[in-house]
Amino acid sequence: MDINNLTIATELVLLGFTNNTKINFLLFFIFLIIYIVTIFGNILIICIILCNPRLHTPMYFFITNLSFIDLCNISCAVPKLLMDLFLTHRTVSIAACCAQILLLLWIGANECLLLAVMAIDRYVAICHPLHYPMIMKWSVCRGLAIFVCVFSFAFVFLPSFLMPLTVCYPNKVNHFMCEALSVMRLACEDTHNNDVVTFFFSFISLFFPFIIILVSYICIIASILKISSAGRSKAFSTCTSHITVVALYFGTGMVTYLGPSTDASSDQEKYVSIFYVIISPMVNPFIYSLNNRDVKGTIVKML
Repeated sequence: MDINNLTIATELVLLGFTNNTKINFLLFFIFLIIYIVTIFGNILIICIILCNPRLHTPMYFFITNLSFIDLCNISCAVPKLLMDLFLTHRTVSIAACCAQILLLLWIGANECLLLAVMAIDRYVAICHPLHYPMIMKWSVCRGLAIFVCVFSFAFVFLPSFLMPLTVCYPNKVNHFMCEALSVMRLACEDTHNNDVVTFFFSFISLFFPFIIILVSYICIIASILKISSAGRSKAFSTCTSHITVVALYFGTGMVTYLGPSTDASSDQEKYVSIFYVIISPMVNPFIYSLNNRDVKGTIVKML
């Protein structure tokens, strides 16, 4: 296709969910409540961990990082979504759309790697408890956090410079945000190479951390089964929260980025993305912390 004969778009139109005013009004309140709960919940978890010296451990250090990532994740999409629900013409510039795509991909890669690191942390704590203080030193934890941030940044931003994308009319995106796969469908040029590269990097950022998590928990379960029933229930409860987060986040992410990409799958991507962009950041603080005795005690003291 000759790009010179096509009109290049300077902005995109987000179709959102519907143009029905009553439904959009209801969706506004639903997403606003979710956003407020997410912001309050994650900030509360960060404050609780910082205020309680008993929670200054590697596990809660990574939970603090996860809460911060969740704050960034939902804040990249929901404020724009809330404004668009009251607009009939939902537009976004190409530059702003690209920025949102890159930020969401960077945050997503961050979270995948961080969840893998947290699985390794639980493996060392449960399977090698005597060596845990030596292996998971604070210098190691800080190094892992920096590595996750830097590696995911290079992993997302470097390929984006190697795959420039020109968007042509019609410039309507069947989504409530700028999502990479939905925007790529509007490209002027052939996107076969971009599709292959996107699938390759999605496979690495999703599948390999998932394999690390899976192997870690197979070893953890095998180790738990060898201990007494009293300690077994406590160890299982420690791991259940992490497994729940992994199932929610990786499951929906794999459906979107590793499933077959067609025009018909655009609606599916739109609704599935709600789980890993909006729902997951909201439930993470509750799953990780509300069933924890030390966290509950700290909340009582703070109140």
